[in-house]
Amino acid sequence: MTRETEVQRESKLNACLTKVLRGIKPPENLTVAQWADKNRRLSSESSAEVGKWRTSRTPYMVEILNCFTDPLVEHIVVGASSQVGKSEVLNNMVGYCIDQDPGPILFVQPTIDDVKKYSEMRIAPMIRETKCLRKKIADPKTRDSANTKRQKSFPGGVLVMTGSNVPHDLCSMPIRYLFGDERDRWARSAGSEGDPWELAVARTRTFYNRKMVEVSTPTIKGASPIDDSYRLGTMERWKTQCPHCGKYNEIVFKDIHFTHTAEEKGNGKIYTVSDICYACPECGGISEENTIKSQPAHWEAEAPEAKELHKTRSFWISAWVSPWATWKSIILQFLQADNDPAKLQVVYNTQFGQLWELRGDMDSEEDVLARREEYDAEVPDGVLVLTCGVDTQDDRLEYEVVGHGRFGETWGIKHGVIPGRPDTDEVWERLDEILDKKYSFGNGVKIKITLTFVDEGGHYTQEVRQRCLERMGKRVFAIKGIAGNRDIPYTAPPKKMKIVIEGRVIGSVWIYEIGVNAGKQKIVDNLRVKSPGPKYCHFPRRDDYGKTYFKQLMSEHLVYREDLKNPWQWEKIPGHERNEAFDIRNYNLAACQQLDPDWDALEAKIRAAAANGADIAEPPKPKQKKKRQKKGLSADVYNDW
Repeated sequence: MTRETEVQRESKLNACLTKVLRGIKPPENLTVAQWADKNRRLSSESSAEVGKWRTSRTPYMVEILNCFTDPLVEHIVVGASSQVGKSEVLNNMVGYCIDQDPGPILFVQPTIDDVKKYSEMRIAPMIRETKCLRKKIADPKTRDSANTKRQKSFPGGVLVMTGSNVPHDLCSMPIRYLFGDERDRWARSAGSEGDPWELAVARTRTFYNRKMVEVSTPTIKGASPIDDSYRLGTMERWKTQCPHCGKYNEIVFKDIHFTHTAEEKGNGKIYTVSDICYACPECGGISEENTIKSQPAHWEAEAPEAKELHKTRSFWISAWVSPWATWKSIILQFLQADNDPAKLQVVYNTQFGQLWELRGDMDSEEDVLARREEYDAEVPDGVLVLTCGVDTQDDRLEYEVVGHGRFGETWGIKHGVIPGRPDTDEVWERLDEILDKKYSFGNGVKIKITLTFVDEGGHYTQEVRQRCLERMGKRVFAIKGIAGNRDIPYTAPPKKMKIVIEGRVIGSVWIYEIGVNAGKQKIVDNLRVKSPGPKYCHFPRRDDYGKTYFKQLMSEHLVYREDLKNPWQWEKIPGHERNEAFDIRNYNLAACQQLDPDWDALEAKIRAAAANGADIAEPPKPKQKKKRQKKGLSADVYNDW
């Protein structure tokens, strides 16, 4: 009797278990693209195209979506213009996680307000229209629901949405999946906690199978987090095959050709665009938009090794290949920007998918770098006087020797860094080697540096004054930069200032005050000149004039601030934290202006030295100034050199 009962019970248990197991579906081995094609439906709230999701509509999205399920990829980066479906990339991945491979998810937007809008306009419609998600996430309006606009619970995990400026949310939970939207608009720091992306990434480290995805429209060159992340990855670009030569190239604005007319309407213009076509950069073949958009295309990686080295795949795409943006609409937005930098930045970022460089009509650093030339001598012909500018930092001196010619034409002669504290003998002895050197022309004649300006700003003001006093015979003077109002004179007669070392006055020295704003404008104006001659800047093709030098030289721009007493302000361009080369070039131009050279006399002296076989042409003395009546400051300060 007992045995029979046990058998019956076992039979009943097996029958119940079989019934339960039949109701449980095994996990589907789908990619994200396959999952979206099977399950997603788009609503009018979140999409211009309502109905069943079709990944084939955006073929460039297939590889981005499917690398999410690649076990060798941890980090996915997408830099994209508007109208290419980048938000749906995130939505499809989030939906896949909830339905197919659940775990804790953190979704970060720039601000809490962005979170609320995204939850209402994107996440809620996706859940409502996707049957498999609707079954797993309760309606937030129900009384027993654990779901809110910022948090969605589901079997096996939770979706938490927050802003980049909320440090508590970024640090409060372990997460397997991290999604970051519009990364370039994130707060630079989450309160006082630091970089919000790194804070969030730290929460994923306990998961061996973590995934991190960041997506954004690009913004400003040198200050774009999405660009920084892109460069850590495979750096893949979507390239289209030319129907004429078969070569694959990325579609970019410079290869789009069109004609247009403009009609004045009130205070604006109405543009008409026609004859739009694409010219292949390889063969010059002309193709229409429909032809190019129907051509084969694929992703090409510049750094494929990054997938293995950094477990990162990165993609970059523009609106030129979007099925929703026409070339005509993009071109019209460009024309309507009408050379307004603020409007053009929007077009470059959101349509061209390009970083914007804050330079006005200036060339880029790369353009000026490409202008470098081979000098035929240490000092090229045309140079008539040499100056030196020195910037003082706590751990080094940075200097540049500049040659000056007629009409503001300049030549970079030597640029370098002398490591060491400015209160040590060794640093100044090494600077002496630069200042005492005889620099050679091609004909063998040599000249020396005529005047050196050393910035006394920083933590070693008194030490700089003392060292300059010791070198007054070499025409080395301390300077003090005065910013602010652009009307401050660039150079003026010096003032006598005390030297105080360890609380004791040990002497006095002449200090020049430099109106640096005037000089900065002069540098920027000179860099705009593109042909050798008046105001042109020559640079040698050498390592000391490399990318770092030009990044510093072109580190600032003039901006207008309505809320300031002096509204025009020089500010660093984002991504250009160091500006030493810009300051040093400013000191050199100030030194030349203070010299006020007699160019005819200088040229005659150099020619005479060459004709006589002399070793060196003596440097000029500054023109003597008349006595100032108010304070009795006379030209003796110059003659004492």
